Amino acid sequence: MGANVAEITDADFADKVLKASTLVVVDFWAPWCGPCKSIAPVLEEIAAELAGKVTILKVNVDDNPKSPSQYNVRAIPNLILFKGGAEVDRVVGAVPKDELVEKIKKSI
Repeated sequence: MGANVAEITDADFADKVLKASTLVVVDFWAPWCGPCKSIAPVLEEIAAELAGKVTILKVNVDDNPKSPSQYNVRAIPNLILFKGGAEVDRVVGAVPKDELVEKIKKSI
């Protein structure tokens, strides 16, 4: 992971995501997923640009099956935006950076 995006597990999902005070974007991904790899640098840029307003975290769906199952993640990359412990928006697939930033800013 890069400097601005941290990896989390099923074990710390509730603490890092549901109890967070800021907007949290969770990237459900897998190492074998091409589109997941292509969106990773975009997420790093967004995390740096919106530091303090949004936290971006990654969950490897292969290593952590509970969280993706709980949030009905069927395709990856799957970005779920959480605010106050609840899902407020979702983006499935690798979308352009400006589209992602717009969704995130709307949810902040």
